[in-house]
This record gives sequence, C-alpha cells and structure tokens, in this order.
Amino acid sequence: MRNILKSYSLIFSLTLIIGCTAEDLNIPGKVTLISPADNQTCETGTSTSDTKTEMSFSWSTSNYTEKYDLKITNLNSNKVVWKSKNDSTTTTVVLDKGQPYSWSVNSRNSNVSDIVSSDTWKFFLGGLGVVNYAPYPATLKKPANSSTVSRDANDKITFTWEGNDPDAGDALQYTLYVDKIDGKQTPKSENTNLSAKQLDVVLDAASTYYWRVKTSDGKNNSYSLIRTFKTK
Repeated sequence: MRNILKSYSLIFSLTLIIGCTAEDLNIPGKVTLISPADNQTCETGTSTSDTKTEMSFSWSTSNYTEKYDLKITNLNSNKVVWKSKNDSTTTTVVLDKGQPYSWSVNSRNSNVSDIVSSDTWKFFLGGLGVVNYAPYPATLKKPANSSTVSRDANDKITFTWEGNDPDAGDALQYTLYVDKIDGKQTPKSENTNLSAKQLDVVLDAASTYYWRVKTSDGKNNSYSLIRTFKTK
C-alpha cells in the first residue's frame, strides 16, 4: 500500500511539473518590433542639431510584461544605449547622425527572473549630405568569441559571418583579417575581395587568434568588432 501511495505521489508531482507552462509561471512574452523598420536605409527622426537626432521607437505589447528594456547599439563603436523600465511601448532616444544601429527590446516581470528578448533589427540614421551609406558592420558568427575550436583534418578552421547594406542593390565584398596579434594585420590576398560569407583558413594548433571582417560596397567600408578564439 505504501508503495502504491508513493507511486501516486510521484505521478502527481510529475504531472504538476509537466503541466506547468510558461503561461502558468507568468513568464513575459516576446514583443514584436514595429519602428524603425528592419534594415531601413535612411531614418531621419527629428533633428536636434547638426550631429544629433531624436528617434522614436515602438513595439507591440507582450503578455505578462510589466516593464520593457530598449537596447540600442551603435554598430560602429559598439556603444550601447539602454532605456530601461519603460511602462509603455513607445519611447524616444537622441542618437548620433550618420551611424548604423541595431535595436531590440527585453520583456520583464518582477515575479519571475526570466527576461525575454525580441528579435534584433538594424537601421541607418541619416546624416548631412550622405548619398551612399556604408555597409552595416559584419556580424561574426563562427568561431564564437572566446571559444576553443578544433581544426579539421586539413588543419583548417571555418569562419562565417553575416553582412548587409542599407543601400539596395549594392554588391558587397568582404576581407577576413585573422592573426595572432590584434586582428588588424595585413590579410593574405586569398582572404580579400570575397563574395561569400564563409572561408576555410589553415591555422596553427594551440594558438590564440584574433579576427574581424571588413565589408565594402565599392564606395564605403565598415569593420566588424574584433573577436578572439583558441585552437586545440
């Protein structure tokens, strides 16, 4: 009888665990970004000076959310601007003109520790006299920052990244910088003028490397952040 009671107790406990959904826990929902639009070519906002613009941001409501945290990143400098604890789904932020940005929104609820992030969108904030905009700095995918990676049978590591341009129709080319010093040393010729967003490179074992990617649209260039990794 005691074993039967233990079995029922275990089944009941498992039912409670399995049946406990995100809704039951009041975990915040994921918002949908609205404005500025993703990959918008030239946002203007409201000019406040020759160098500054007030930009409006908006997003949808989400379930079980008390506060929204707006995160804006300057993709050239990697400087992050936070506008936290927003009660509403709209806000304004003063930003530097002529710069590429990404933005996202976190949803928070004081009853749970979970913080849910939205998708990340990009836009280019217009500047004075800009006709052709520089490409967005490439987003480095692999190798992951601060990771330790294994070389393949040919002693190669695969590098991958993403890149795009606010000007429609611009053909992009990439240059991969990878070295043991600072990620800024002159790249090999075979690492330049790439149309693909992936490249296999022979590297030494048991070494620390730094890498970045230059993106060019034929008129302007942009540089990604520098990342580091180790080889086994």
